[in-house]
Amino acid sequence: LGPPSLQPIFSARAHVFQIDPATKRNWLPASKHAVTVSFFYDASRSVYRIISVGGTKAIINSTITPNMTFTKTSQKFGQWADSRANTVYGLGFSTEQQLQQFAEQFKEVKEAARLAREKSQERYELANPALNIAAPELSEDRHSPPLLTVNGPGEEKLFRSKSAEVELTAEKERVKKMLSEGSMCEINLEAELFTLQDSNAKLVAALQEANSSVEQWKKQLAEYQEETDRLRDQVAELESQLGHPAAGQTGREELNQSLEELEAQLRDKDQARTQRNTELEDQVQSAEKTLASSREDQKEAEVEVRRIIEVLDVKICDLNDLRQSLAKLIDK
Repeated sequence: LGPPSLQPIFSARAHVFQIDPATKRNWLPASKHAVTVSFFYDASRSVYRIISVGGTKAIINSTITPNMTFTKTSQKFGQWADSRANTVYGLGFSTEQQLQQFAEQFKEVKEAARLAREKSQERYELANPALNIAAPELSEDRHSPPLLTVNGPGEEKLFRSKSAEVELTAEKERVKKMLSEGSMCEINLEAELFTLQDSNAKLVAALQEANSSVEQWKKQLAEYQEETDRLRDQVAELESQLGHPAAGQTGREELNQSLEELEAQLRDKDQARTQRNTELEDQVQSAEKTLASSREDQKEAEVEVRRIIEVLDVKICDLNDLRQSLAKLIDK
């Protein structure tokens, strides 16, 4: 993957997916959690790469070429096809801004890859001048397809059949395009649902951890309160002993020292309790922020899911119309 000292051009955190090689329709998660995805420049080969590593395994190792395109298919999801790896990579980001930044970086790196390829080609052509010799032009008749000549009474029927065949082929291409767009909508829907499930799982884990911490701190606060009350009772008892007329000078000094120690312990306990209260409040506020953020993400995902479902409904209606048109053409 290159030397360890190589610095990334740009990095982002995202959930990584790969297209299912069997169906070419469904996304397969390549990472359990969000991982770092980085752009690198490989100086030894003069190429740009997108690399992501999970543990000791390379999740993404994609060489960027000038004909690659990064497509934003939803507010937080984008994808690109890598013909060399024979796969399609998908990235799910936590915010729309992160997706936009990655898309802009992809565009810049793709342009840099194009310039690097042109410079490399120029150097190669200068080193091999024989390659610049123009190829001989072919005669016009070698480029022209043979003309179709039809004679006889079946001419009108043949042309009519040919026209129907062309129309049928065009309808089939439209159906393929509609099916492809429908599959892409299904893929985006699955990615959005996966991101939503992951956000909900993180939210549940955070709330469980916060609840566990709250219960633990409540128990500790109760213990501190009990200890504080006990120390206050000891202080009151010592103060009453100090005021007793039969107490001697030595006893008074010992009682004063004990009283000071107990008061110091009491102050320490009060400070510890105050600190615990502050930590508890911070934890609760953090859990509330996480909950609010997750709810917002869930609302956005639900809106996107509803939009995709509406698009799929329209595509299904269009496909039904196309099937009816094809049936009529076949009947002809």
